[in-house]
Amino acid sequence: MDNNLQDMIAKAVVDILKQKEESNSIKVGVSARHVHLSQEDLETLFGKGHQLTPKKQLMGDQFAAEECVTLVSPSLRTIEGVRVLGPVRSQSQVEISRTDTFKLKVSPPVRPSGELKGSAPMALVGPKGSVFLNECCIIANRHIHMTPADAEKYGIKDNDIVDVEIQNSKPTRFFNVQVRVREDFNTEMHIDTDDANACAIKTGDRVVILEK
Repeated sequence: MDNNLQDMIAKAVVDILKQKEESNSIKVGVSARHVHLSQEDLETLFGKGHQLTPKKQLMGDQFAAEECVTLVSPSLRTIEGVRVLGPVRSQSQVEISRTDTFKLKVSPPVRPSGELKGSAPMALVGPKGSVFLNECCIIANRHIHMTPADAEKYGIKDNDIVDVEIQNSKPTRFFNVQVRVREDFNTEMHIDTDDANACAIKTGDRVVILEK
């Protein structure tokens, strides 16, 4: 067998194995600390009539904006340069990691995005002003965004709970991961930087959804 044929066979085997892996796994997106703003709070922080400036497209109509704010906790601890994500929402929200809570001296609950009742307070400072939000700060739960087609493939519906396995140098299982299904989503699991560092995973790596 000549070398060219051996190389072609090897490449074909690698391609088959890769396709098999990707058909049974989903991508990971690692979410750093970030802020969602209402239009009212956006204008308080950045000026009357201000509109967010897209920096990087995420999924659907969501994007990372050029704008950043400073977080100030009730104990006057700060984290600067926290990215704002767009588009604007009906209610402002701050998402941080557990490690961030030690620096800020706050105790936010682990919650799905948008569930802010009883969450931690935080002040936000921008170039034109500041706002204090009595309920806004959470640690986002581990969750999966999924297209309807992939949800059908996995036998999953919106708000189902699944377990996920990471198969790498630090094998890990995440339990009770919420799945959100929507037409404008890409299929992707979102975890924060603490979870990513703990299991040696980065954006673009793949994980496996276990049978329900």
